[in-house]
Amino acid sequence: MRTSLLQALILAIGIAAGGALAGNGLARARSADRYVSVKGISEREARADLAIWPLRIVAADNDLSKAHERLEASARTVRQFLGRHGLDTASADVQDFSVTDAFLTEGEGARRPSTRYAIREAIVVRSTKPDLVAAASQRVAELVSAGVVLSSGDESGAGGPTFIFTGLNGLKPAMIAEATARAREAAEQFAHDSHSEIGGIREANQGVFEILPRDQAPGISEESQIVKTVRVVSTIDYLLKN
Repeated sequence: MRTSLLQALILAIGIAAGGALAGNGLARARSADRYVSVKGISEREARADLAIWPLRIVAADNDLSKAHERLEASARTVRQFLGRHGLDTASADVQDFSVTDAFLTEGEGARRPSTRYAIREAIVVRSTKPDLVAAASQRVAELVSAGVVLSSGDESGAGGPTFIFTGLNGLKPAMIAEATARAREAAEQFAHDSHSEIGGIREANQGVFEILPRDQAPGISEESQIVKTVRVVSTIDYLLKN
């Protein structure tokens, strides 16, 4: 009898202890589920430090050699234009050279075109002086007045300059710190309003850095603006304590 009572008492104590531990585990799990998800934003204004400007020229004639002479004359005029506007012509490369024979590309029964040969090439300016490139691009009508035939090309839109900001890595540490600080401020305000305290970080997402046009309006691309906006949005989950 005494042995049976002792065994029953031990079993009851074990069940009670197990229930208490399970209850504490559940309480901890529920506590861990109490968190707030906040976002922190950091923005910087940045100026482009690199400009790439393709100037596509075209020359046409029924005589291939004369068409090439015209193209060479246009290329010299373009380089003189660049030099007058303070740009280093040594950094201008020739790309996308092509010759088209209109007699070979005309369709069956089509009227023969008046000009047979067309030669195209692009003089690509690469400069670390974006302001000079931007100023020169506003005077491109000078080339037209000098007899240079310009083409917009097929893939680069109007063929204007592209302005690039290459210093993103230098901005990242300070911007991440600022975004994190702003996220914590938002979390602390939420905790204050809900009569809680901020605990540790449950989960954090640094976010993706974006380079945006400073003037964000329809039809304005980031590549066409010298001044840009760099933005990062960090998302952080903070645990809440009573």
